[in-house]
Amino acid sequence: MPRNSHPTIRLLHGILGIFAFVLAIGWTVTPAIAAEDMVQFGNTIDVAPSETIHDAVCFFCSVNVKGTVNGDIVAFFGSVRVDGHANHDVVDFFGDVKVADNSSIGHDLVNFFGGVRMGENATVGQDEVVMFGDLRTASTASVGGERVVEPAWIFWGPLLAVGFGIYFLVHEIRGYNRRRMMRF
Repeated sequence: MPRNSHPTIRLLHGILGIFAFVLAIGWTVTPAIAAEDMVQFGNTIDVAPSETIHDAVCFFCSVNVKGTVNGDIVAFFGSVRVDGHANHDVVDFFGDVKVADNSSIGHDLVNFFGGVRMGENATVGQDEVVMFGDLRTASTASVGGERVVEPAWIFWGPLLAVGFGIYFLVHEIRGYNRRRMMRF
């Protein structure tokens, strides 16, 4: 029997070969350069009045813009406050978006499960979408495209109705089974 024919040794050689291949590919890949992007997890992103960044992505934190964001702003489980200029899209999941007086969003404003407040002379360049939340807009605020607002009750109403239906169905089945067991 040859020296390296044991199944464990062959498996080890195969794993080491794959590891070496992945390592070699990793060295040849050009790294992504994101010098002007800010990505945070749990730490608030603050863009100062004289500061300009490209993208801002935030998980479990907030984004406060007093300067300029040339790319997108995305927040998950946090809020976004634009008191300056966001030149592309603003997307927020499970948080609130506030566009202060005389501030602008260049493209779309999208919010899921939160509220949107637009101040005096605030502008959204294209569409404004508020899904399962509320929208409060000053009379001088403007939206360049369509405005779509689906209030929270459209999501929570049917969900609560289905939940109560399941609860009562389970409650009745358990009661029926208890009464049936008591007869025996």
